[in-house]
Amino acid sequence: MKRVPTPEWLDYDQGTSAEVEGTLADLQRINLWFGGITTARAIISRVTQTTGKSSFSMLEVAAGAGFVPLRIRQQLRDRGANLDLVLLDRSASHLNGNSGIVADALSLPFADNTFDLVSSTLFVHHLSPEQVVSFAKEALRVAKTAVIVNDLIRHRLHLMLVYAGFPLYRSRITRHDAPASVLQAYTTSEMRDLLNQADAKRVEITRHYLFRMGVIAWKR
Repeated sequence: MKRVPTPEWLDYDQGTSAEVEGTLADLQRINLWFGGITTARAIISRVTQTTGKSSFSMLEVAAGAGFVPLRIRQQLRDRGANLDLVLLDRSASHLNGNSGIVADALSLPFADNTFDLVSSTLFVHHLSPEQVVSFAKEALRVAKTAVIVNDLIRHRLHLMLVYAGFPLYRSRITRHDAPASVLQAYTTSEMRDLLNQADAKRVEITRHYLFRMGVIAWKR
């Protein structure tokens, strides 16, 4: 299935505040029920195993309400580990009341090597191929250890499942953005090629439940 760049309404706040709030709630359920949390946990576990560390500082880019990283932080705490988390989004309204930084993901306002990890969840598919490379370079600049990506895999069956899930969505924004997200998502091979252009030391990509990919781009 060919990639079809499709503007998503949430990116431009094309809806009422109630509709935006409903979409953020939809995204929480999607991540909780359909692989977002398990994919994030698998990525962090892989980083922990590789580095031998159990505590990390992490910047979550395009964080929205930060549901996934906040949930993972709590799970790590339950296991005696620590995730020192900073949320960043281009819009204060997307942070949904959580403390965070408002800034552009393609021009991060941090010095080199500020965080152990730079993470994104359901963000990279919003970017053009050229922007993916730019984001990866910027994220690798700010990261000490790795950039991690939790995102969708483009596939016809995935698109069919998204349409089948329409009765579950609270917001009309979600009903527009969910299929748009799949249509403009990347395949794992496309993602690997783009991240290799960002001069990562090594790129690891794993497939997870319901067309999720977990990506680790290790810093040189």
